[in-house]
Amino acid sequence: MTLDERSAVGSADLRAKGLSSNSVGLLASVVLGISSIAPVYALTATLGPTVTEVGLQMPAVFLVGFVPMLLVAYGYRELNRVAPDCGTSFTWATKAFNPYVGWLCGWGALLATIIVLSNLAGVAVSFFYLLLGEITGSEDVGALGDDRVVNVLTCVVFVALATWVTYRGVETTKRLQYTLVGFQMLVLAVFVVLALVKSGSAPGGIPFELTWLDPTAITSFSAFTAGLSLSLFIYWGWDTCLTVNEETTGSARTPGRAALLTIAVIVLTYLAAAIAVQMYAGVGTEGTGLGNPETEDNVFAALAGPVMGPGLAFLLFLAVVASSASSLQTTFLPPTRTLLAMATYGALPQRLADVHPRFRGPSTATLVSGGATAVFYVGMTLISENVLIDTIYALGLMICFYYGLTAYACVWYFRHELRRSAKDLLVKGVMPLLGALMLTAVFLQTAVDTLDPAYGSGSSVFGVGSVFVIGIGLLLLGAVLMLAWRARHPAFFRGETLRQDTPALVFDE
Repeated sequence: MTLDERSAVGSADLRAKGLSSNSVGLLASVVLGISSIAPVYALTATLGPTVTEVGLQMPAVFLVGFVPMLLVAYGYRELNRVAPDCGTSFTWATKAFNPYVGWLCGWGALLATIIVLSNLAGVAVSFFYLLLGEITGSEDVGALGDDRVVNVLTCVVFVALATWVTYRGVETTKRLQYTLVGFQMLVLAVFVVLALVKSGSAPGGIPFELTWLDPTAITSFSAFTAGLSLSLFIYWGWDTCLTVNEETTGSARTPGRAALLTIAVIVLTYLAAAIAVQMYAGVGTEGTGLGNPETEDNVFAALAGPVMGPGLAFLLFLAVVASSASSLQTTFLPPTRTLLAMATYGALPQRLADVHPRFRGPSTATLVSGGATAVFYVGMTLISENVLIDTIYALGLMICFYYGLTAYACVWYFRHELRRSAKDLLVKGVMPLLGALMLTAVFLQTAVDTLDPAYGSGSSVFGVGSVFVIGIGLLLLGAVLMLAWRARHPAFFRGETLRQDTPALVFDE
């Protein structure tokens, strides 16, 4: 049976949602994936914390974090080939396992994106005012991002703008991202080259050693998993390529290829940046050292001037603004499409399935995603500034949760095809399973470690670490909401709107 015939069978009960078809090609899909990952934003937010956890082995952890992402991406590719649906993890887990697992998988994906959107908005606001301060030469202007009222109001404006662009459909999003992604990658390349050139004379600089790429040099498994959790965060977002599958030319093949290309580009970018920054700044706890607790949450803000000089430093600030702002906009794509799919199949209110007749994109789902992001950011900021730091750590739990479930779904969905050929066994079985097991191990170890209040910002709720409360608590909230929705609208949970099936039902002899 050909791929097209298999796709027809796998998608027999999938529903067209009215999205703009054939609007995204391979290049545009890769650009959207890179934009969603936001490499410049991700690096400035995680270089410091990763060094704090694993020291000189930061490049090794970045390399190890690439492995499960690549393995899971193959599972996504195979599932997309037979069921190209914008619900991705939600749809595939439902078809492979059952509606309950599918709903929770979709909930995990939604949580991850909403949390990231709020953090992206916060970083965009901070660097926006740092950029204005650099341009005007005023420290007071640069410090406006630290004012809670100014920060919240500006954040809401940024979220509103990103929501507006997303509301206008994927075509508007695609055109904007070509410029923003191209600019941030160019500036990052200049920064890396200058860091390498100046590394020999910089205070704290250290020469490169191959041992930096050896993950076995990390003696503590807890430190390894903490670093790996942060590493997973900086790769997260490549699945945006799959989320726009119904709007992509060659929906069964192109999204999977785009995801693999995106991950390949990003791992090379991260390794180059990690090695260059470590050679220039070292891992010390003072000055520009990457282990300095005063600068670990915003490394590029501390290194922009020393590395690029006063004349070009503003370009790195602008690149971080462009990176976080562009990702803020493209990261709206996954939750809006997930909400659209869940509503289409009756797993959420039908109103969320509305598609704009002109822009041919999710309308109500986009507005809801924007509103949820703004409310989450405002609420968390008013409660505590540390909560937003903890949400980045909690995000690792959610990434492991829904990526891992999707990879398991691939193995189970194709379980009767694994003996057809060595290739099927490898790409549909062994690789996704290894990726899922790695993510499960990180999830379990992180869940145990985050019980300790010292994990993350050091805050706690009734003696339990805030990271655990946020991560596991929000996942459990999803289970409660799922049961409440089932009580009112049971059709989806009975398998009446999206059936559980596997290729075995059709392809077995």
